[in-house]
Amino acid sequence: MPKILIEDWSLIPFREAWSRQEAYVRDIQKGVRPSTLILCEHPPVLTIGREGGEQNVKIDPSLLASQGIEMIPINRGGDITAHNLGQLIGYPLFNLSEYREDLHWFLRSIEDIIMQVLEEYGIASGRVEGKTGVWIEEERKICAIGLHCSRWVTSHGFALNVNNDLSIFDWIIPCGIPDKEVTSIHRELGKNIDMEDLKEKCRKAYIEYFR
Repeated sequence: MPKILIEDWSLIPFREAWSRQEAYVRDIQKGVRPSTLILCEHPPVLTIGREGGEQNVKIDPSLLASQGIEMIPINRGGDITAHNLGQLIGYPLFNLSEYREDLHWFLRSIEDIIMQVLEEYGIASGRVEGKTGVWIEEERKICAIGLHCSRWVTSHGFALNVNNDLSIFDWIIPCGIPDKEVTSIHRELGKNIDMEDLKEKCRKAYIEYFR
């Protein structure tokens, strides 16, 4: 089997993607599937990680429901975040026993890859001490990351803001951090980005990093 499979699920509801992730994780744990990177987009949805809670939702949940937007507690690390069209989701379902049994190292690796991809667009990015994700000038978060790990196989992953409508983040305190902004590649560059080109850059970066 190849060392890494990369699949594009295109636009897929969050719950469906989560269910498929879990099936893939079981196969990876059994050794019948290699580590797999999933790239996709989700319709509007809020997800709440293990460290989060509804206290970071700024509008009435019934208003969300009236707009068809779910708020879903999930088993990844981190707090609350938002997903919508134009945001690139990456789910690296990796068997860390084949690399390094260190979830902190893997999270930092994902950050490294995103920073490398952003550099290809002329965007300088970095980390904020004590916080996860990728940031611009330590003030604007452009990529959120939250992972789950079971028997050294990871799930969930990163959400990179590309061309998406950032107003969805006005409804929450993103990642439970009240004093930072959220940004996107579009906002930083003032233009839309070709999503297929971005996906190809991500594919190449992952293959190179984990070869």
